[in-house]
Amino acid sequence: MSTNNLKSSGIPTVIDDPAIPPLQFVAPEGFHALPVDADSDTRISAATEFTRELFPEGDAHLWESAAPFYAGLTEVFADSGLAYSAMGVFGDGNGGVVHFSFTVGAIVSPYATRDEATEAIGRSLGRDPGNDSRRITLPCGPAVSNISVREITVGAELTATGDEAKLLTGQIQVFVPFPDAPFIAVFTLDTAAMEYWGEICDMTAAVLETVSFGSSPGDTAADIMVS
Repeated sequence: MSTNNLKSSGIPTVIDDPAIPPLQFVAPEGFHALPVDADSDTRISAATEFTRELFPEGDAHLWESAAPFYAGLTEVFADSGLAYSAMGVFGDGNGGVVHFSFTVGAIVSPYATRDEATEAIGRSLGRDPGNDSRRITLPCGPAVSNISVREITVGAELTATGDEAKLLTGQIQVFVPFPDAPFIAVFTLDTAAMEYWGEICDMTAAVLETVSFGSSPGDTAADIMVS
């Protein structure tokens, strides 16, 4: 992967969804956020702008033909309750492209404390032998990381050769309880670029190191709820 696109943008992405307290993180420059907050009337135009950003060297035909796909994808993600969704696109240094998806959402937490939440989540995920689940400590507090690698079957109608194919995919999920609110933030990265799995894991870890709760660095959910 090109180290140029791995550089931090330095600009915090603030998730200010009315359904959950604010949280933020800093993403690399190669992250392109889908307009999940766009309403149905503006979704196509927002998706067109997204495709122009994602494919800056494309032309009007590419942008207009790709926009409906990304508008539909945006609708699916928005309906799933995701507060943030982005495509990561990075050069591999050899003229190719490394691609993955990165999403952020939140689920209601039934647990009284963050430690109780991480213990319960880690125990539940650990029951699946295909998971590499670990309790970790981020600058913003305790969390649980879960890594899984799966082989999926791609139908013959979707392959260039016309034959069914096997595809190895990896997923990183990190569950981060809010400090003083009944929610758990869920960060998810999915990719089929397994030859760059090590770099992708390192990049995800760097993003998670920047996670904080509140509308400005250092704010907690309690600060926002009181203000």
